[in-house]
Amino acid sequence: MRKLVFIALLLSIGSFGNAQIIKGYLAGGINMAQVDGDEVYGYKKPGANLGLGALVPFGRNWDISLETSYTQKGANQKEQYIADTLNGAYKLKLDYVEIPLMIHYTDKDFVTVGAGASWSKLIRAEEWEHGLQTPTNEGSGTYKPTDISVILDLRMRIYKRLKFNFRYNYSMVKIRTRNFTNVGGGAEWSRHQYNNALTFRLIYIFNEVQSEKARKEIN
Repeated sequence: MRKLVFIALLLSIGSFGNAQIIKGYLAGGINMAQVDGDEVYGYKKPGANLGLGALVPFGRNWDISLETSYTQKGANQKEQYIADTLNGAYKLKLDYVEIPLMIHYTDKDFVTVGAGASWSKLIRAEEWEHGLQTPTNEGSGTYKPTDISVILDLRMRIYKRLKFNFRYNYSMVKIRTRNFTNVGGGAEWSRHQYNNALTFRLIYIFNEVQSEKARKEIN
């Protein structure tokens, strides 16, 4: 995390040389998440995504953003077998404080595309198997306490300073390694697990008008 913040500060200092005005923003929406490698499929785990960030302009159409967000990930599967106590139901809740660092390009003041990476700290972990809660929690060591992800980001202006944001987030390192056994015994196998989330948010940007005026004056 320290390296991530340090890089952002260096980039911000470089941008100040161009007398740009920082744009702040608030973001809120939902995640649709799954965990690859858990034998449960589909983006079926909804969760909140709330963020506070800053955009530092540089060049003609470019910005760097640093954000702090609360994001809920995990997995979910309803009962698969009715006549068995091992009914296949599964639910996982993973809550993180996340710090994304990204670079963005805006085209015609309407569409913004971005990419970057994030560092996340696990603050809550809860897991249910076949309707029963497991001993898993954020301090049990079952899931890694931190996660590093790659992010792809798309933003479209809706009205003035309000934008729609779609984001794809995928772990670059495993969050857990788990061993599986067939029901009734038999074959065993092991899989690494990774967070995989689609995010849909609204973003409200502050200081955007002043920042764009300053950018045009310089360029």
